Amino acid sequence: MKMPSSLTMEQQFKLKVLREEVKSLSQEEAQEYLVEVLRQSMIKENFFKHWMKDKI
Repeated sequence: MKMPSSLTMEQQFKLKVLREEVKSLSQEEAQEYLVEVLRQSMIKENFFKHWMKDKI
């Protein structure tokens, strides 16, 4: 199954809004935000791995 590598228009808009929001963060806030985004990404990855195991 080929996964799409491009963003939808809605995702592109959300990314643009986020870019503007993070410009006002301090370095410490930006680092905390990055760590939280990575944590959530890992949770999502674990969810999909678990979900795929159940499908096989």
